[in-house]
Amino acid sequence: MSYQLSAVVADVELLREQTADLDHAVLAALRQDFALLPVTPQLVQELTGGLPDFATDEPRAERPFRLVLSPPLAEVLARWSTSGPVAYLEAEFAGGLGHQSAVVWLGGEVSWGPRYDAALERPRTEWPINTALARLGAEPGAWIDPFAELGLHLERDTDGWLTHGRRGLSADYWDELAEEWELRQSGQHQQPHRPGPVGDWGIA
Repeated sequence: MSYQLSAVVADVELLREQTADLDHAVLAALRQDFALLPVTPQLVQELTGGLPDFATDEPRAERPFRLVLSPPLAEVLARWSTSGPVAYLEAEFAGGLGHQSAVVWLGGEVSWGPRYDAALERPRTEWPINTALARLGAEPGAWIDPFAELGLHLERDTDGWLTHGRRGLSADYWDELAEEWELRQSGQHQQPHRPGPVGDWGIA
């Protein structure tokens, strides 16, 4: 199963304030009062006045992102970071192969990264996205790592995150659906039988 991510993550109030006047900004709720801003070509054009540029070859340590972080785009994210840490996260996986990359701004300049990893042989806490999320202030919890703790596994591509944001879903949406189904199956709600969460909502 494939996974693709191109997004800015920061404190939800920071992102709300910085994107309030943007037509192409859609915020998706994460846990711990963070939000995810899917980065689309339309958003980049609105932020910078120009079309986005994408690398023609595969990302690598020297050029870690498929989206080229042009000076105008980097300047916008750096400016946002004067109100708190801001991360740009990118990942692409298919059939177990892929990469993830991340960079963090704070106080108007890059404070960590950019970092790229395609092997993911280090401890999970040292993977680029997990490290970036920790630098944003993500706290450990019941989930295996910051990526899952904040809910970055809930959608698998930009379109999914756009839908997530436009529908105003919480980061616990799928868990809530599963709990609702379990309650129905236990007879606590007198409603007709429905298929389980795998059939209804694709929960694996």
